[in-house]
Amino acid sequence: MLSDFVFGWFSMDMGIDLGTCSTLVCIRDKGIVLNEPSVVAVRKGTNIVLNNGEAVGLVAREMLGKTPGSISAIRPLKDGVISDFEVTESMLAYFIRKAHGGGIVRPRVVIAVPCGITDVERQAVIGTAERAGARKVYLVEEPMAAGIGAGLPIIEPTASMIVDIGGGTTEVAIMSLADVASCESIRVGGDDMDEAIINHLKKTYNLLLGEARAEKVKMQIGSVTPLEKELTMEVAGRDTISGMPRKIVITSEEIREALRSPIAAILETVTASLEKAEPELAADLIDNGIHICGGGSLLRGMDTALTNATGLKVQIVEDPLSSVARGTSIYLENLEMWKDTMDRSEYGRLQYATSRV
Repeated sequence: MLSDFVFGWFSMDMGIDLGTCSTLVCIRDKGIVLNEPSVVAVRKGTNIVLNNGEAVGLVAREMLGKTPGSISAIRPLKDGVISDFEVTESMLAYFIRKAHGGGIVRPRVVIAVPCGITDVERQAVIGTAERAGARKVYLVEEPMAAGIGAGLPIIEPTASMIVDIGGGTTEVAIMSLADVASCESIRVGGDDMDEAIINHLKKTYNLLLGEARAEKVKMQIGSVTPLEKELTMEVAGRDTISGMPRKIVITSEEIREALRSPIAAILETVTASLEKAEPELAADLIDNGIHICGGGSLLRGMDTALTNATGLKVQIVEDPLSSVARGTSIYLENLEMWKDTMDRSEYGRLQYATSRV
C-alpha cells in the first residue's frame, strides 16, 4: 500500500524475538539493536512498573529473587506465550520505545511466535503489540524465522530442518519451498532444565537454589553427553531444614543426570518429527542434516546427542541466540516474498485461514 511505503520513510520497522527468557529487537539495515531479559519489576499486587516504567530488562533481572516485600520482579511470558498481558504490554512498549528512538511514525513489527500456539494466543500477541505502540503487526513462526536468520535454503525445493531450543519451548520444523512442511512444538526448554537442577539439589542435598543460580550451574557444568574431563562447581543456597545459608560442591555427572528428563523430551520430539516427514524430505536431510539454535543448543553435547538419536549430522548455526531475531528482520524486508504472511491485525482470522489453503 502507498501509505506503508510513505510511512516506511519515517519509521523504523522492526522484528522482535519475544522470548520467555530474553527479547531481541532487530531493525532493518541496523541489525540487532536490543537484547534484554524478558523481566519486569512492578509494585507488588499491581501492574505498575517501577522507575516510571523503566524497570524492565537488565535492570529488572538484577532484582530476580532479591526483591523486598513491596516489589515483584516477574517474567510475563511462560512457555513462549503471554501469561500476564498488562505487564507484557508495558515491557513491549519499553522495548519498542527504546529501539525506535525518535521515530515520527509508529513502526510495523514482525513478531516470532511458537508454531504450537493457539489462535487465541496469536490474537493476544497482536493486540498486546498494537497497544504497546506497533502500527501493524505480522506474526511468523519461530522455526521459519530461525531458518531465515540462519541462512538456510528454505525457499528451495529441498528440506531444511531446524531445532530451536528456547527458554520456554522447543520448536522442531522441516521447511521447503518457503513454507513449513511439518512442525512439532513442545513446551520444554531451558527453564525446565533450570527447574530440573533446582529439584535435584533440593531432593539430594536439601539445598534450595534460585533460578539465576540454577541457570549458572547449567551453563558452567551442564552437559548432555559425558565430558572428556568432568567438572565440579561450588554452589550456595539455603538449607531447607535449618534455614541457614550453605555451600556444597556438585559435579557435572550429577547435573547431567538431573537434565535427563527434559533432554529426553527434546530428543523424542526431534525423532517424532523425522518419523512424520515425507520420504523425499527425509532423504534430503541425509545430506542437509539438522541445524540447531537457541540457548539450549549451546548446552555441551546437545549436537552429539541429536546425532546419536537421529543418525544425521547436526550443526549449531552461527550466533544461535540471535537467529530468530535476524530472521524476523529479513522477513519484514521481504513480506511479499513470503506467501504465508499473517497480517492478522488487518484481516483477522479469515485471512489467516485462507492464506494456508
